[in-house]
Amino acid sequence: MGVFTIFLILIVLVAFLLVVVIMVQNPKGGGLSSSFGGGGTQQLGGVKKTTDFLDKSTWTLATILIVLILLSNVAINRGGTTTESRALDTSEVIETVPMTPINDTATPATTEETSTTTEDSE
Repeated sequence: MGVFTIFLILIVLVAFLLVVVIMVQNPKGGGLSSSFGGGGTQQLGGVKKTTDFLDKSTWTLATILIVLILLSNVAINRGGTTTESRALDTSEVIETVPMTPINDTATPATTEETSTTTEDSE
């Protein structure tokens, strides 16, 4: 397995964990944190501590995901070739075949022919 494959597996794993942590949270104060008491002063494990843990884990996983994505760019195998543009490469010159004009066998009408046809029609 290459380094890029390891980064790819880690990115997918962290992204899955991030989705799970976000789905556990409830924006209205419910979710996992409300199941630990939520009845005012009775707190089993502490609702505030659970919310803080979910909030910190969301930010931590998001930061890890961004770092892994940026580091995976370094690990991409580019094949040892240069990444310069080949659009301006003059080492390979493509020879073009010159176009030869096509000789048309039909000749255009002369002015004499057009003048005689107009006189005959009158």
